[in-house]
Amino acid sequence: MTPEDMVLTPLGLRFLGRRFPCTIGKGGITSDKREGDGATPRGVHRIVGMLYRPDRMAAPAPWALPIRPGDLWSDASGDADYNQMVRVPYTPSAESLRRADPLYDLILLTDWNWPDAKAGLGSAIFVHQQRRPGFPTEGCIGLRRDDLRWIAARTDHGTRLIVR
Repeated sequence: MTPEDMVLTPLGLRFLGRRFPCTIGKGGITSDKREGDGATPRGVHRIVGMLYRPDRMAAPAPWALPIRPGDLWSDASGDADYNQMVRVPYTPSAESLRRADPLYDLILLTDWNWPDAKAGLGSAIFVHQQRRPGFPTEGCIGLRRDDLRWIAARTDHGTRLIVR
């Protein structure tokens, strides 16, 4: 491990010598991740993308991509686009990335089950804004908005996310 790694510990997310309070999936941490289980997958993951709402904030990093109206994330396990960003119209199951609430205003994408997704192993493991302190996610890592923006401004494509 290096200081440039993000490390999820029982005390929070460590990154660049700081510790940030965070929330994890309502199913806890698992070594056997499955679609819909609400768990955060254990392992060494990489940050492979950053998405943001340009109508709500400036780009947090030069490599961040805007979330546009109609952007979705496929959670349709048997579909060829499973665990990929897709656009409307898209009939299989998908989650809207452009939400009314601020949860997905800024998203760090992980490489969990990506780019060659295996059916049923889970999709959309993001680092995003938490609903409120202590409120679990559906498997993602949730941070306070200010902490997420601080991290996003200092992370790079390929940064390791270690979940123990």
